[in-house]
Amino acid sequence: MTKKKTPEDALNTEKEPEVNASEGAEKESETVQEKEVSKEEEELNVRYLRLAADFQNFRKRVEKEKGDIYAYANEKIVVELLDVIDNFERALEHSKDNSEGFAEGMSMIFKQFRGVLEKSGVEEMNAIGEPFDPNFHHAVLTENSVEYKSGEVTQVLQKGYLLNKKIIRPAMVKVAE
Repeated sequence: MTKKKTPEDALNTEKEPEVNASEGAEKESETVQEKEVSKEEEELNVRYLRLAADFQNFRKRVEKEKGDIYAYANEKIVVELLDVIDNFERALEHSKDNSEGFAEGMSMIFKQFRGVLEKSGVEEMNAIGEPFDPNFHHAVLTENSVEYKSGEVTQVLQKGYLLNKKIIRPAMVKVAE
């Protein structure tokens, strides 16, 4: 029960391969377009990931800067208060000749004042006997010393201070030659 082929059927079979060839060309162009679209999507995805990473870095940097602002917001007033503490120290040195009541009162004020500064994150730098470091010390004098090695701090003329581990005032020192 096979059907006999007519000349029209022969023509139709010849046309079918042409249709199939054009469909193959369409499929190829579709796969090329799909590759281009996927490549474009990949580029956009990479751009998105980079932008997201940049934004995350920005947020971290802003948080760090904010933390620094809060940590060092009082720096100016602390520097001014250091001059007051220097005057207290000088007054205490000269008050030993005077009445003990005055010296005791000044000493109590000094301890209280120093406690407030310590709570605020202010630390005094220890310099005597340390190697001279221009990041921490400001050398104003040099002297020959038998007790200290060359380049070591022999005397502190004005104390240096740190605020939250940052130098806010270097120590003025005398250094051994």
